[in-house]
Amino acid sequence: MRLTMAPRHRNPDEFPTVQLFLLAIVRLAEPIALTSIFPYAWPLIKRFKIGSEDDASFYAGLLISSFSLAEALMGMYWGSLSDRIGRKPVLLVGCVGTMFSMIMVGIAPNIWVALLGRAIGGLLNGNIAVIQTMVGELVTKPEHELPFVWSIGTIIGPAIGGTFADPHETFPDTFPKGSLFERFPYLLPNLICAGMLLMSILLGYFLLEETHPDIEPRVFLPDATFLSENTPLIETSDAMKRPAVDLRDENYGTIRNIDGVDSSSACTKTVEKRPSINVFTNKRIMAVILSLSIFTYHSMTYDHLLPIFFEDGRAPLSHAVGLFDHFSPFYSPGGLGFSLQAVGMIMAVQGVIALFMQAVVFPIMAERMGVHRLFIFVTVFHPIAYFIMPSLLFIPERFLYPVIYLYLTIRNFFGILVYPLLLILIKEATPSLTILGKVNGLAASAGAACRMIAPPVAGYLYAMGRRMDCTALAWYGSAFVAILGAIQCFSVTRSKAHEKSANYLGVDGALDSGMDDTTAV
Repeated sequence: MRLTMAPRHRNPDEFPTVQLFLLAIVRLAEPIALTSIFPYAWPLIKRFKIGSEDDASFYAGLLISSFSLAEALMGMYWGSLSDRIGRKPVLLVGCVGTMFSMIMVGIAPNIWVALLGRAIGGLLNGNIAVIQTMVGELVTKPEHELPFVWSIGTIIGPAIGGTFADPHETFPDTFPKGSLFERFPYLLPNLICAGMLLMSILLGYFLLEETHPDIEPRVFLPDATFLSENTPLIETSDAMKRPAVDLRDENYGTIRNIDGVDSSSACTKTVEKRPSINVFTNKRIMAVILSLSIFTYHSMTYDHLLPIFFEDGRAPLSHAVGLFDHFSPFYSPGGLGFSLQAVGMIMAVQGVIALFMQAVVFPIMAERMGVHRLFIFVTVFHPIAYFIMPSLLFIPERFLYPVIYLYLTIRNFFGILVYPLLLILIKEATPSLTILGKVNGLAASAGAACRMIAPPVAGYLYAMGRRMDCTALAWYGSAFVAILGAIQCFSVTRSKAHEKSANYLGVDGALDSGMDDTTAV
């Protein structure tokens, strides 16, 4: 009778469909928790009656950023802890914490309980860094990594928040007066998200495999793992039928192992597995993380400002008669005056646009331009997405929705493309996979810190601009930071080894044809 399973390992040429699908479900935790509140944060603050209505955008920014503040404080801790105890337990703790956080926000009677709930979710959530690390450990071929580098959680979150917030007003027959959801109008979207998280916790606990190379079960390790002169002589009950070591091997007991590789080289490789690397002094790593931080900041201001700008009351435009007639970049009173549900629908359409950009546009652009060149291109032109947004106030209503979707397409072209590029560049800049968890943890903390700062600052600029009849002020602030990112992106370089390697998507001859900015992961 066999006491152990026969050793097997994952075929690197096979796409790890099941495990990546499970990670995709679990990955919804962090972005859903962060973004589902976007559509209703502004009306939620107004319901709490904190300050004047003009200040609601600032306090809404504080509510959103409380999650990122706590996440920034704990990001590196969770990344380092996953290097020690494994990825899976850290991942599940993050999902549980996020689930309870969302329920707290849903039943919060005042802003203090809501802030506490968001902070608890951020403190317990290190999923973004851990999942990036798990994907890097699961996937050995870059073309396999491509479909997974961007999570659809940022699409689902706002759509749920906008559609199911205040259901008593939207679905009065289903949620009548006096029901629980009239008392807590923002509980339903949080319950829906919490239910999704519960499903991901159960699936992750029972089906997800550990990917840490030092903690991964022996049954998933390569066959050669069991064959060395240091392997115990008796490993299973049928050791005589399948011995771990062949004592008749002429190399047994000498300085060479069974594969004919000099043992001193093997020892050197073992030592090199865990190099002593100071992440903070590595210029390539820090340059990419700085680019990620700048992008995260202005991207977060966009996500925060968009629903507020859409929901804010429309003011009469005394200077605008027709399409861009007498348009002034410093005269932009109020917003577009859409309902909460209309904003949820617009964000759902934006999700479809984002999926198209991720699934269709990104592979084509990355193949033709290369990762590094495409990163420079989308970063340099990203400020355009912010400069054009205030002009929506001057678009006639019959053209408004088509122009909105045109603007969203332009912004998603830049935003959806740059994020996976940054993740690829971070992995490329990491000199050893043994510190990948720490690097991703640092990147997650830096990104969370920027997400913490961005909403209050953008909200303050919007509130100031609202008093001055220039809500465009907040958009111009985002454009300014994006311009800084466009300057800084040129400091992101690649090693000579990557410059000489094959291109990112494995297209032969790209380097010879002049596309020397193509890179490999």
